[in-house]
Amino acid sequence: MTERDRDVDVVVIGMGPGGEWAANTLAETGLVVAGVEARLVGGECPYWGCVPSKMMVRAADLLMEGHRVNGMSGTARVVPDWAPVARRIRDDATDDWNDKAAVDRFTGKGGILVRGHGRISGPGEVTVTPSGPDSQKQVLRARRGIVINTGTAPAVPPIPGLAGTPFWTNREAIETERVPASMVVLGGGSVGVELGQVFARFGSRVTVIEGTGRLLPLEEPEAGDLLAEVFGREGIGVHVGKHATGVGHNGGRFTVTVDGGEELTGEALLVATGRRTDLAGIGVGALGIDETLRAIPVDDHLRAAPAVWALGDITGKGAFTHMSMYQAGIVVADILGEAGFPAQYHAVPRVTFTDPEVGAVGLTEAQAREQGLSVRVGTYPVPKSTRGWIHKAGNDGFIKLVEDAGTGVLVGATSAGPVGGEVLGALVVAVHARVPVQCMRQMIYAYPTFHRAIEDALAALK
Repeated sequence: MTERDRDVDVVVIGMGPGGEWAANTLAETGLVVAGVEARLVGGECPYWGCVPSKMMVRAADLLMEGHRVNGMSGTARVVPDWAPVARRIRDDATDDWNDKAAVDRFTGKGGILVRGHGRISGPGEVTVTPSGPDSQKQVLRARRGIVINTGTAPAVPPIPGLAGTPFWTNREAIETERVPASMVVLGGGSVGVELGQVFARFGSRVTVIEGTGRLLPLEEPEAGDLLAEVFGREGIGVHVGKHATGVGHNGGRFTVTVDGGEELTGEALLVATGRRTDLAGIGVGALGIDETLRAIPVDDHLRAAPAVWALGDITGKGAFTHMSMYQAGIVVADILGEAGFPAQYHAVPRVTFTDPEVGAVGLTEAQAREQGLSVRVGTYPVPKSTRGWIHKAGNDGFIKLVEDAGTGVLVGATSAGPVGGEVLGALVVAVHARVPVQCMRQMIYAYPTFHRAIEDALAALK
């Protein structure tokens, strides 16, 4: 060992939300914990993901609410201004992309932060290659175990002409100080539709391209259809079932060619085509794990190998901060030898923060049928459930329930609407706890609320 090498109790590779929480919690117990992070402690969520992006979403929603004043409660003139949004992201959310507060929180508990890329180099051993000017590698040896929380990075498709152009991923979109006059968005998943709607509401002419047949391809088709309708009303171009076949960039303008030869242009190009892992870069081959896999196989206590745990995006159970935090609690309990509950994934909640919001939990109808379940489905529009009393205020939405008729419980649900993510809470409880549908029918649902549409969807089950 060199003077820089260390023996510690636990090594956490990747200090994203779950890794940071696990490292802090373990350090609080008195264990010697080394956290390895090449970028910012806290990971994607607080700096380029959920926190700053939802500031953008909130600002864009305020603009739309201002437009809705006319004809509803008075007269309003709305003038978009990106400057305060960019300032809040820089100053309030990210501290100008500085992680000092998170680092101090960890080291203040006795944690040891090692800046660099961690790679498993043997049983209980992690070799760290510094990410800064220091070129000397460091070896960390873990007495109790290793926790892997390296997350994912934006996936950039091999489209001819794309490489080498100044395209954006979610990171550049979050960091921008100005709104481009026009934008092409590659990918109609959550990131693409959220950011596309934000920039459109701030004055950008936005076009979204999605290779599958609809927006939000992993959700119920009704959700993608609803968003496409709303986007059309807001002037956002939607091209589904189209693939980009080439990209050009000249004179500060992108040209994207799609199937059939149509060309779409924009000042900015946002690539939102998913996320990728790098198991080879982590060195999981040293654990006997196939490095060509997209995710690390884990058991229901997140064990990937003896004295090795994995959590977060890298496990393939859902690229959500709440998933990472959920798994971190299980990992910490297992490392400490505490009685903990095993991981369950039958009721994973997810929310796309567009306007309307699209919340979902569990299986879609198609997934349930693929699993061979006897399926009953009930769908009901939110405006009709509220009797249309605020329809002009932008309450587009629906509730869709997927029941396993064999057991009489919900296995999936979608809540789309102005507060779709909040209404989803009741449905998450029902799916997670396997509440009988008959019991749900006996509940009292407050009127006139958005969640009352659950009652109408239950009545529509067939």
